[in-house]
Amino acid sequence: MAETSKATQDFVPVREVRDGIVILKDGSMRSVLMASSLNFALKSAGEQESILFQFQNFLNSLDFSVQFFIQSRELDIRPYINLLEERLAAQTDDLMRIQVQEYIGFIKNFTENTDIMSKSFFLIVPYTPSILDQKKDAIGALLGKKKKKDPEKKSRSFEEDRSQLQQRVSVVEQGLSRTGIRTIQLGTEEVIELLYKLFNPGELEKPIALNNH
Repeated sequence: MAETSKATQDFVPVREVRDGIVILKDGSMRSVLMASSLNFALKSAGEQESILFQFQNFLNSLDFSVQFFIQSRELDIRPYINLLEERLAAQTDDLMRIQVQEYIGFIKNFTENTDIMSKSFFLIVPYTPSILDQKKDAIGALLGKKKKKDPEKKSRSFEEDRSQLQQRVSVVEQGLSRTGIRTIQLGTEEVIELLYKLFNPGELEKPIALNNH
């Protein structure tokens, strides 16, 4: 019996990334927001209470689910070391060269003996297109009807769905802003980079091969 192998992407639920929006294989859509951090411990008791109250109000105001995702990774210090070495090569003052060399050595030694982690905070906002439309497509497939491709209709449908998703994104952005948390919606390149790092944690420098528009 011949063995069949599947490509890695067969196990990834993402169909494509279009205009910064992740479209899953089941037709549902996801928008990814990157959120700023908040040093809660340094706030006064009154400020902490206010933040918790606003965050509670934000969660209670949602009529859809959101996913909170925290990415913790070891900080890649190599770009910083490369920058220092370039400065060292361009340095003409002997005293400055010695100081830069010592500093590079300190940074290398420190990072080799200490795990320096970076944390990124994300929110995933979902939207699933009309179930009625999905049922029509399923019924048509069962009856053996071939669905005619209509690029204009498909584009119009995407824009309508994206508008619905964007309304949800606005609700999340406004709710979190009241707690002092800033958010930014990721574009296509940022989303692809994030997905690649998630599915390929050991190969951070290679580009991901996904359909994007």
